Amino acid sequence: MSDRPVAIVTGASRGIGRSVALELASLGYDLVINRAQDQPPEVLEEASALGARYEFAPGNISEAPVRTRIVELTKAQFGRCDILVNNAGTGPLKRMDILQATEESFDRVLGINLKGPYFLTQLVANWMIEQRKQDPNRPLRIVNIGSISAYTSSPSRGEYCVSKAGIAMMTKLYADRLAEYDIGVFEISPGIIETDMTRAVKEKYDKMIAEGLTPIRRWGQPDDVAKAVGAIAEGRLDFSTGSVINVDGGFHLRRL
Repeated sequence: MSDRPVAIVTGASRGIGRSVALELASLGYDLVINRAQDQPPEVLEEASALGARYEFAPGNISEAPVRTRIVELTKAQFGRCDILVNNAGTGPLKRMDILQATEESFDRVLGINLKGPYFLTQLVANWMIEQRKQDPNRPLRIVNIGSISAYTSSPSRGEYCVSKAGIAMMTKLYADRLAEYDIGVFEISPGIIETDMTRAVKEKYDKMIAEGLTPIRRWGQPDDVAKAVGAIAEGRLDFSTGSVINVDGGFHLRRL
């Protein structure tokens, strides 16, 4: 077993996932990095420069064999998992009004954004329970990256909103179920974050943010989300299982 804590981070090649991986590496974690594509991402070498050992586990987490491979690789190479960060996510390939959206797009988005994390968490949670029996005191945590889209209507990408609403309930369910084993489960709810996913709507949100859409009038950055993951990884919220951490510039405030 590794002497250092180990993190599994899905969808970690860019954007929020990349920043989360580097934050955890800077805190002394070794990493198992997942991305859908087979080509190893640059973040692996960046994490290595911070002192982290790493393993790369490619594949789409909507597929059961990929999820199994991620966990088995982690067991074989490190013998432990201290934190799972369910970050992998996608939007629809084409935004379509909810009255015309297709089942194919729904199944794709829900598979990656909800089914994949749900069942990867099941695998990791059962392994964490085994680890807890062997080590009653080692901190064990699960972090789900949600979205303000869990409660904010976007009829042109309904499948994404539904998937993130599912993540919110998934967090509550696992937090409840795993509390007896002292395994903390948290949701981070990012707002408008400057990533590849939001690049196509940058001009729209530039204007809306400037006009006060968010009390803090700037785009969120991937590092803003990563810092919240870091606070969880450092144990600063261990009595707050099931909590939602809003990283949204105050968007969740309902203002008149």
